[in-house]
Amino acid sequence: MGNTFPAFAEPKLGDLVIKIAKACQQAGGRAFLVGGAVRDSLLGLAPQDADLEVYGLQPDVLEKVVAPFGKIHFVGQQFAVIHLATGFGDLEISLPRRESKTGPGHKGFSIQADPELNPEEASARRDFTVNSMLQDPITNEIVDPFSGQRDLKAGLLRHVSPAFSEDPLRVLRAARFVARFAWKVAPETVSLCWAQDLSELPVERFEKEWRGLLLRGSFPGLGLQCLAELGALRWFPELEALRGIPQDPVWHPEGDVFRHTCLCLNAGAHIRDEMEDPWVEMLGILCHDLGKAETTNFERGRWRSPNHDVVGGELSHALFKRLSHQEGIAPKVAALTRDHLRPTQYFFAPKVGDGAIRRLALRVDISALIRVAWSDAAGRDCSNMPQWKDWEPGRWLLNRAADLGVKDSAPQPFLLGRDLLELGLQPGPKIGKILNEAFELQLDGKLPDRESAQVWLAKKCAR
Repeated sequence: MGNTFPAFAEPKLGDLVIKIAKACQQAGGRAFLVGGAVRDSLLGLAPQDADLEVYGLQPDVLEKVVAPFGKIHFVGQQFAVIHLATGFGDLEISLPRRESKTGPGHKGFSIQADPELNPEEASARRDFTVNSMLQDPITNEIVDPFSGQRDLKAGLLRHVSPAFSEDPLRVLRAARFVARFAWKVAPETVSLCWAQDLSELPVERFEKEWRGLLLRGSFPGLGLQCLAELGALRWFPELEALRGIPQDPVWHPEGDVFRHTCLCLNAGAHIRDEMEDPWVEMLGILCHDLGKAETTNFERGRWRSPNHDVVGGELSHALFKRLSHQEGIAPKVAALTRDHLRPTQYFFAPKVGDGAIRRLALRVDISALIRVAWSDAAGRDCSNMPQWKDWEPGRWLLNRAADLGVKDSAPQPFLLGRDLLELGLQPGPKIGKILNEAFELQLDGKLPDRESAQVWLAKKCAR
């Protein structure tokens, strides 16, 4: 870990950081890179964004220094946080500030800018030591008052100070970092996390951290496991209930349902770039076995979970309410949960009619379902799994769906209400019944095209 200037993903952002640092120096201040850019650079990663903390300048002076470099927007004037729109990356510029706890939650703070703070005092308010380092963009000097480089080398998340406990959001943030970097959490930090009350947090904050865990982490299963170790699953009882739920060791040698879910999430991360909607599909993987907590019993010499797919679909709605207020997502996740067994069930069934495939396409996106089912299978033994498109049940289902024209979209009815109105039928319940009957015949392949459907309709109306 050398003291070199970060190689930003967008070099122009790095150039701008140096120019602003020099302008601050000329005005009598000193600017430091802080937080993720310093951490990621020391890990050999290219930072996407930059945060500058400027010492020794009053807010009005800082505004004048920054103004020539682009359009500025004050995020919080009372403590001087400036967002600079650059067109090639986010840049936030702030003054060091003092914080004191005034109420519950991550927003319950009194914040006051103090340009005369020293870097050690200002860094004491940060969450983890690996995020508490500062770097001078001009000299490349790294200021590390809390041994962040030591913990970074050890892959250890350690809280900076007792002030960590003032923001329960940091518990979720710890799991997000574990999901991204496969780090460990220091025992003393684990103890602080167990004492946190996450009920103070709004759902919007839960969603942001869960998105980071599921969508950015290479090891989201480790992040989920970390939430358990930090005592955070108390606020997600549908997931907490999976711990210790046994599975048939022949089919699931990896262990209980919770461990299986963690491994499935890690598998899903390998194919996340191929997902059309990673948020929906990763949630589908997270929720696919929720029903096992309520349905698992030891019957006829083995552990069984009859109907867990259907029960899991209902439980996925309850869990999603804890994670997000986003409209339209919960039904998609529930559909993936309810149907996650279908690719293997249909593949091994003696005979599956075309109607079953068409109806499946009505309920769920076929490709997304196969990716969730593949992740379920890979959660048993990822080392011997082919790619999801080459996985035999998935390949078979994709081919069947393609042959029936429902691989990429759900079947659309050949007949519409206007067809019946044109034949003289009056609006009312009868039209709906006839349309439903026609669509069922279409799904079963008994009305193969619009022309045959129109012939059928004419005969039915003539009776």
